[in-house]
Amino acid sequence: MTTTVDDAEPGGVTTTASRPRPHRSLLVFLAKRVAITAGLLLGVTIVTFGLVTVVPGDPVTANLSDQALNDPATVAAFREKWGLDQPLYVQYLQYLGNLLTGDLGISQQTGRTVTDDLLQYVPATMELAIPTMVLALLIGTGIGMLAAVRNGRITDQLIRVGALLGLSTPPFWLSLVVLYVFFYQLGLAPSGGRLSTDFSPPPTVTGMYTVDAALAGQWDVAWDAAQHLVLPVLVLTSLTVAMLVRFVRSSMLEVLQQDYIRAAYAKGLPARVVFRRHLLRAGLVPVITVSGLAFASLLSGTVLVENIFGWPGLGQYAYRSATALDLPAILGVSLFVALVYTLVNLAVDLLYGLIDPRIRLS
Repeated sequence: MTTTVDDAEPGGVTTTASRPRPHRSLLVFLAKRVAITAGLLLGVTIVTFGLVTVVPGDPVTANLSDQALNDPATVAAFREKWGLDQPLYVQYLQYLGNLLTGDLGISQQTGRTVTDDLLQYVPATMELAIPTMVLALLIGTGIGMLAAVRNGRITDQLIRVGALLGLSTPPFWLSLVVLYVFFYQLGLAPSGGRLSTDFSPPPTVTGMYTVDAALAGQWDVAWDAAQHLVLPVLVLTSLTVAMLVRFVRSSMLEVLQQDYIRAAYAKGLPARVVFRRHLLRAGLVPVITVSGLAFASLLSGTVLVENIFGWPGLGQYAYRSATALDLPAILGVSLFVALVYTLVNLAVDLLYGLIDPRIRLS
């Protein structure tokens, strides 16, 4: 057994055998995250139940017609069917018991299980989020690095102004402008939805029309679905790029001022070597957090953009559920959003250790 004197404890030297094994630390880390996630989801259900009770309105009024509301028997039957005649704590305990068996309940607005609704709407949102995030990372990282390298010059000033304009632009306004220009004026892109009325949805595999149509060999459907993606992805990419550019520029400027970067240049190392070996890894670590949160936000649904483009995604489903006071659907969306943010944060923490060896899981 070998011994080391570095990193020794006050009592003397430490042995390599006494050091925690990397895979064991990873398992402990993951176990902690699972416990935190379970507590977070439980807290989400409690908060959501509480908020729904204090929001003005009644699910009965939101879901029944005026004629049905005038019939006491119909109102009583609706309350009994959805458990609204029970005390709130009884409703919550019943929901929690069903949740432990994987049952998210039945949506009051669609009449289907919330799980089936999520399986329909989440892939539609993913079809927007994935290309948006890929394009935003490529464009935003490149422009942000260019602004940092050209700090103080005209290129940097123009990029900063463009990023500020992008962050200041309301999503609904940009969506309406893009729709007006590219559909109404130029006719270069379809107006909205996921497919034209001439096509039927492809056989479901992933729920993403472009992927499913390609897997089925329906290339005309895949092309039509891709065309419908252009405008909403353009809007979401523009907004995400503006945010990433500012963070990438700020992070890169901070790294460029470090002594080891100056020392690398002083030694005569080529700029491309300094950029690849030292600047890129250290500068991108803070950007990972922002990118993860941006991706989680996209996966959670973009209500305004989806509604304007008629995109049947999670954001539109959440909006309709909230306006109808559909408690099972609201809870299902809330749990999904909380789970998405938890998983994204976990992925970000794991990426930290891969990109920067100085960071260790704790």
